[in-house]
Amino acid sequence: MLGLVLAAVGLYGVIAYLVPLAALLVGRSLESLLFGVSPRDPLTLAASVVVLAVIGAVASLVPSRRASRIDPTRALAES
Repeated sequence: MLGLVLAAVGLYGVIAYLVPLAALLVGRSLESLLFGVSPRDPLTLAASVVVLAVIGAVASLVPSRRASRIDPTRALAES
């Protein structure tokens, strides 16, 4: 269990370190596709975060509602 936690923390650290570096590079390469918006525009970045958060919430809503309707004892008995 401790090994799993250490691996998860290490993976999180590597991804958290690489994402901002990669985001700047991708933002610069996509700059020619953005019309009238800078790649580092705070309003655009905030709007994209909100859109992705809403999409993630809606995508997890359907499976979670389906899972909440199942009787736990029946689900455990079938597995």
